[in-house]
Amino acid sequence: MGARLALIMLLASLVLAACSSPAPNWRSRASILVENLGRNGAPTLLPQEYHNLVETFEHGEAVFHVKGDGESADSFYLLALQKGAVLNAELKFIKNKQLEEQRRLAAEQAALLEEKRLLREAAATEEKLRLQEQLRRQAQEAAVKRSVSVVHETAPQPLPNAYTVRRGETLPQIAARAEIYNDSSLWPLIYRANRDQIRDPKQLWPGQSLKIPRHLSREELIEAKRYSGRK
Repeated sequence: MGARLALIMLLASLVLAACSSPAPNWRSRASILVENLGRNGAPTLLPQEYHNLVETFEHGEAVFHVKGDGESADSFYLLALQKGAVLNAELKFIKNKQLEEQRRLAAEQAALLEEKRLLREAAATEEKLRLQEQLRRQAQEAAVKRSVSVVHETAPQPLPNAYTVRRGETLPQIAARAEIYNDSSLWPLIYRANRDQIRDPKQLWPGQSLKIPRHLSREELIEAKRYSGRK
């Protein structure tokens, strides 16, 4: 009977000791940090570091719940907070790098689409000029045939290699004329061919005689459209 009473008293003293142990101060913050990192992708992006953090936190849980030693458990919770802070910084760095990479890829994709658009426009303009030239030649051939039977037949005029500026005209307006390029965005071709007399592409003088470049390459058309789009 005395031995049983002594055992009961020993168990009671252990319970009282556990109850008197101070509660940990860092457990709540460490728990929230571990949970937030888990939701923010740390297990996927930094699996080894996150696993190490969880082990540290669970060690503190074991010390607190099994041994009832809040003070010793706090050392593990505090260590988990320190590891979590480092892990959180690394996670933010990785996500920022990913965001930068996404922006870079988006910019490259946009540039590629713009380049394709310019190529399509240049090809369309090239085809338009080719058809103009074809129609001009057909008209010339038809005129030659008519001149055999009709005296003083007036031959169709070839596309001009020069143009005289009229009052109020601008380079885009001149480039848009059917006998010039039929495309206002090709005005830089005229500007570059006449840099000796045009200082400001927005200012022309009536009576100026401008050279009109012909036999243009696709690269020249693309560059002209790109330059026009920036102005």
